[in-house]
Amino acid sequence: MSTIEIKNLSFGYDGAVTNIFDQVDLNIDTNWKLGLIGRNGRGKTTFFNILQNKLAYNGSINHQVNFSYFPQKIENKEKMTYEIIDDLNVGEIWEVERELTLLGTDTSVLWRSFSSLSGGEQTKVLLSLLFAQEGSFPLIDEPTNHLDSLGRKQVAHYLKTKKNGFIVISHDRAFIDEICDHILAIDKNQITISQGNYSTYQFQKERQDEYEQNKNEKLKKEVGRLKQTATKKAEWSNSREGEKWGKPSVKNSGGVPDKGFVGARAARTMKKSKNLLNRMDREIEEKEKLLKNIEFIDPLTMNFQPTHHKSLLTVEDLTLSFDGEKLFKPISFDIKPGERIAIIGENGSGKTSLIKALLGQFNGDIQGEITHRAQETWSIVRQNYEVNTGTLKEFCLTNHLDYQEFLSNIKKLGLERDLFNNKIETMSMGQRKKVEIAKSLTLETPFYLWDEPLNYLDSFNYEQLEEVILLTQPTMLFVEHDETFINKIATQVIELEKY
Repeated sequence: MSTIEIKNLSFGYDGAVTNIFDQVDLNIDTNWKLGLIGRNGRGKTTFFNILQNKLAYNGSINHQVNFSYFPQKIENKEKMTYEIIDDLNVGEIWEVERELTLLGTDTSVLWRSFSSLSGGEQTKVLLSLLFAQEGSFPLIDEPTNHLDSLGRKQVAHYLKTKKNGFIVISHDRAFIDEICDHILAIDKNQITISQGNYSTYQFQKERQDEYEQNKNEKLKKEVGRLKQTATKKAEWSNSREGEKWGKPSVKNSGGVPDKGFVGARAARTMKKSKNLLNRMDREIEEKEKLLKNIEFIDPLTMNFQPTHHKSLLTVEDLTLSFDGEKLFKPISFDIKPGERIAIIGENGSGKTSLIKALLGQFNGDIQGEITHRAQETWSIVRQNYEVNTGTLKEFCLTNHLDYQEFLSNIKKLGLERDLFNNKIETMSMGQRKKVEIAKSLTLETPFYLWDEPLNYLDSFNYEQLEEVILLTQPTMLFVEHDETFINKIATQVIELEKY
C-alpha cells in the first residue's frame, strides 16, 4: 500500500476569477478503486493533469507511483494498431493481446489501422495498452464513451477484477457503482472522499442536499429580510441628508435654518447609519456564502427551422464495407419532418461509418442509395471535434454563429464564464464537447445529425438535451448508447446487424 498525499493544493487557470482548487487536502490510498465524479468544468481532468505534473500548482503532492493515463494520444491513427503499440513502447504485443482477451475483444483488431476501428474497439485497445504497463497507477478518463451496453459490462467486469487500484472519471453512474469502492466528489463548493460505491455516496448526498435545501430556504429569507432592512435604512439615511436644508429651526427666530447645528446632527446620524449599513452588507455577504452545493439547471434553446421538404434523407438497401468485408446488413429508411431516428448496434457494427457515409466522408465501399435534401444546412455533432480551435468568439465567426445565442447555450450547459476567452484546444474533453453541442443548437437548421451526443456530458446535460428536443420536436438522426435517452427522444429505432 502507498498513499498519494495532497496538501494545500491550489490551482487556477490564467485569467480566471476563482481557483478550481483552493487549499485542498487529500490522502488517496493507491489500493482504492476510486471514482472521481462531478459536473463538467469542475476540474476532474485538470486534477489528472496536476497529478501528472502537466500543470504548475501551489501546494505539495507526495507519492511513490508512476501515473499512466487513458485515453492516450495517438499521433497517426492511419497506422496499423500493432505499430502504434510499438511506437508507444508501453508493453509487448502479447501483453496487449492478453488484456484484449480479458476485455472480450478479438485480437485481430491489432492488424487493422487504428482509424478503421470503431470507437468501442479503440477504447478497448487503449485500455489494454494502459494495463499492459506493469507497476503504473492508472488514471482513467471516461472509459465508457463509445461503448455499447455489452462493452460497458465487459469493461466494468475487467476493471472490477483488477487487483491494483486506479482513479476513474465517469458520468455513467451504474458503471461507477459497480467498480468503485471509494468516491472522490468535486461538488459546487467542496471536495470530499467517501467510502463505498456511488449508491452509498448518492444516498448520503441526497440527505445532505435535503438538509442544505431547507437551510438555503431559511438563508434566502434571511438575506431578503436583511436587504429589505438595508434598503429602508439607506432611504432613511438619505432623507437625513436633506436636514441640512430642511425646515426652519425653532432656535433661529429669523426663519432661516441653523445650518451648523442641523448639519452636525445630520452628520452624526449619517455616520451611525452608514456603519449600520456596512455591518448589514457584511452579514448579507456571509449569509450568501453559506448557500452551497445545490445545482440549478437552465433550459437550452434549439434553432430548428422547419422545411417544406416532405423527406430530409432517404437510404435504400445501404451497406458499407472495408476491403470487401461488409460492416452491416442492408438497411433502408426515409426521414420525414419531425421524425427522430436512433441508430443502434454493437460496437464495430458500423454506426459511425454510417454517419460518415451520410456526410460523404466514408473511405470504404458503399452499396445502395443515399438521397440528401438541404444537406448544406445540416447541423452536426461529431465524435471527433479536435478541429474546433481558437477562442469562442473566433469559433463563432468561423462557423457563422450568433455569438450571444451561442454563449447563452454554452453557459447553460455549464461552461464557466471564466473560460470564455480561453482557447478551445486548451479545454477539457467535456468542455470541448459542450462547444460542439452549443454550435449545433445555435445553427439554423432543418435537420440534426448527431453522433453520440452524450459522450463527456454529465447527467444534468442529458436532461437539458432531452427537454429541449421534446419541446422543439426537431427532425433528427442520431447514434447513441444511452437507452433512457433513446426511449425518450426517438420516434423510430434502427439496429445495425453485423454480417
